Amino acid sequence: MSWSRTLVPDAWAPAITALDPEALARQGFRGLIVDLDNTLTGWNKHVAAPAVEAWLRRAETAGLRVCILSNNGATRVRAFAEAVALPSVAHANKPRRGGFRRALALLGTTADETAVIGDQVWTDVLGARRMGLYAVLVQPLAPREFFGTRSLRWLERRWVARLKRRGLGLPFGA
Repeated sequence: MSWSRTLVPDAWAPAITALDPEALARQGFRGLIVDLDNTLTGWNKHVAAPAVEAWLRRAETAGLRVCILSNNGATRVRAFAEAVALPSVAHANKPRRGGFRRALALLGTTADETAVIGDQVWTDVLGARRMGLYAVLVQPLAPREFFGTRSLRWLERRWVARLKRRGLGLPFGA
């Protein structure tokens, strides 16, 4: 796989709640590794919106196991994960493989039956692709972000616009 291909998501969605958990299950996925900040909740927010909580319950009903994978600290990640009753991996050091491996172990799934959902190309998509996982890129929930993330967004917006012009990455379900 070429370097640039590792930065191309398999699918796009405007938000995690726009994804159909039943369709993910029909595609053969049994597990979902999901980013926390700006994917499940706004940056540094400590609760999930009701629509996100409902989506997580739908995923569970569809037979999907979900694990939160975050570069954030253990206290914040654990508090959020406990509130939504999900396993989690903090200090993941995405896009490195270690956190993804720990998440797969918690889910009890293999790479070919697990999808990653996140809002960042350089952490979520790159990490997923390096592990051979299906990558879904969602739009960030809010403009407020960690400084390090903000500094990469300019480059990411240019990259994503280029991918879309070339027709790379598909809307989910296409």
